[in-house]
Amino acid sequence: MKLVIDMNLPRTWVPFLVENSLQAIHWADIGPANALDPVIMDHARQQGWVVLTKDLDFGELLALNNSIGPSVIQLRGGDVMPDIGGPLVVSAINTFRSQIERGALVTVGLQRSRVRILPIGVRQT
Repeated sequence: MKLVIDMNLPRTWVPFLVENSLQAIHWADIGPANALDPVIMDHARQQGWVVLTKDLDFGELLALNNSIGPSVIQLRGGDVMPDIGGPLVVSAINTFRSQIERGALVTVGLQRSRVRILPIGVRQT
């Protein structure tokens, strides 16, 4: 699984995720800093990457477009530095790996994490 880290998160996420056996790249290393969310999502979808962000707009875009990808992991509340939120993200990835690989929106909070299978709003069978 490869993650692209959104501009609203620090670059320190990359080495943290790599140390935890995940592939990661920061958006600033591959695209313009002022890229709009749909551009980042399109790039992630084309590359088969998962977006890690604290921006709730990514989940909204998935819902509005009935998108089946890319998977998005969004951080909610608290400190977004990897030394605080990182273990929660890694735990959520390990817990929801199969759903993320198929297409999911994972919300990681300080108290709990939850997953919604893509497309959002479509009843799963």
